[in-house]
Formats: sequence, structure tokens, C-alpha cells
Amino acid sequence: MTKKALAIDVGGTKIYSAVIDENGVIISDIEKNPTPKTFAEIKSLFETIINKHEKDVDVIAFSTCGAVNNENNHILGSTGNIAKGYPDMPFKELSQKPVFVENDANCAAWAEYKIGASKGSKVSVMLTLGTGVGGGIIIDNQLLKGQNGAAGEMHFKMYSDKRRKCTCGSWDCFEIYASGKGLKITAEEVSHNPDITTYDVIEGVQNNDRQMIEIFDKWQNDITNGIIGLSNIFDPDCVVLSGSMAQFVDTQKIQDNANKEIITTPVEVKKAVAGNYSGMIGAALLTFEKGAI
Repeated sequence: MTKKALAIDVGGTKIYSAVIDENGVIISDIEKNPTPKTFAEIKSLFETIINKHEKDVDVIAFSTCGAVNNENNHILGSTGNIAKGYPDMPFKELSQKPVFVENDANCAAWAEYKIGASKGSKVSVMLTLGTGVGGGIIIDNQLLKGQNGAAGEMHFKMYSDKRRKCTCGSWDCFEIYASGKGLKITAEEVSHNPDITTYDVIEGVQNNDRQMIEIFDKWQNDITNGIIGLSNIFDPDCVVLSGSMAQFVDTQKIQDNANKEIITTPVEVKKAVAGNYSGMIGAALLTFEKGAI
């Protein structure tokens, strides 16, 4: 009998849920809810979703913002884009069925590895380019988690002169340059216009505006420099770019420029193909892979 998971993808603004089989196929309607503002409301929404589907699945699989411990049952530390206290969510108590929890970027990376752009890759790195930057690293069929579960956070230094304060509290991290927020800051610095948006930049590039192209190229160069560093450390055969901002990047240009400077073996840069629900799909597939049921 085919195993099934109720997958729940938890973000700062919305929560998706669906039933997914062991092949990564979504076999139910996809439900979407705005993320509640309080801990109690989020917990109540989880209970409502689980009560609706629990009898029809074998396991509950969460893909969530925030680093997750190696036991896959608890969030490590605070996540700034969701209700205070969310890391204390008692995931295991939410269902009579087994409950599995993993970071959303790790889940998306696993979905790409199993059914998407990095399928068959021996070593792959996935970067989620959105408002921030998430990351997932897979080596020899294993998700790199680190000693406590927090590996893959993209907060390594890009510069040392304290140009930009990052969301993590430190300065000049990769995230504050390669993210959508990073693109906006770059645009403000170049144009001297505090009201400029990322949409203005993208539209300007499409209309061959010279200044917008300069801004966009600086942003892509920061992404490229991060990929060079990651490639020199992990020697991946594949780097996958996902997230809302990834659709705009020139992967061929980034790949060519990165490979000019990488001192390990050349890397292929690809766009993600697993889709907007890769977090849910990856959570389900990881659950089955790790034998959570």
C-alpha cells in the first residue's frame, strides 16, 4: 500500500497543506491559509488541518521556517518572521500519528534532489532567493545538518567594512546582498532613490535601462561570489537557485563567471523545477526517506 503524508509548509505569511504520496505526488487539494499572528492561533490552525486529514495519512510532515534539530521534532531558536514563541510549538503532541519536522529550505533542496533540477547529483547546494536567502546542502544522499541541525544558513561574510546590517544581527552576510532585500538596497545605493523597488529594477532591465542593468549586474555578481565560495568549500556538481527572485537571474552568466574563479571542479547552475510546493514535497519525501513511519 502506498504511504501518504499530510505535508504542512509553514511560512511567515502563509501556510500550505496537502496530502502527498511516497513518490512526491500531491494527491489532494492544496489548502492555503494566512499565517496567524499568535502562537495559539497557529497551533489551533495546525490542529484543524491535522484533524481533517489525520485518518487518511501515515505521518504528518512539516516544512517550516527556522532551523530544525537533528531529531526533527523541534525548532532551534527564534524565527523573526513568525509569531513569538513559535519555536516552542509541541509538534509531536499535535497528532496521534508520527510527526516529522524539517527546515523549509532543506525540504525544498531535498525535493529538487529527488524529483527536480539536482536529481542524480552527488553533491548539490540549493539557494532560495526570496526576501531572505535559505540554503540546503546534500552530500552523498544525505542532507547536511551540522552538529545541531543548523547547517546551511547563508550568513557567511561577503565584506568586512560593515556596509549592511543583516537580519541575523551581523554585518555584510551573503543574505543581505543576494536576497530580494539585498537587490533593493543595491538599487538604493546606485540610484540614490530610497523609493526604488525590485520591481522597478526588473522592469528597467527588461526595457534595457542602463542604470537598472548596472544594479542588476551588481546583484548577480554578489550571488556569483557566494556561489564561488560555496563551490570551493563543498565542490558541488550542481547549484540550484529557487525562490521568487530566482526566476529573474541569468543562470548561464552566473555559471560562466563562477567557473572562471572556482578552484575546485566546475559547477552547473540551474533553476529549480520542483515548483512552489517543493517544501511540502520535500518534507514528505524526507519523512519517508528517514523512516519516520
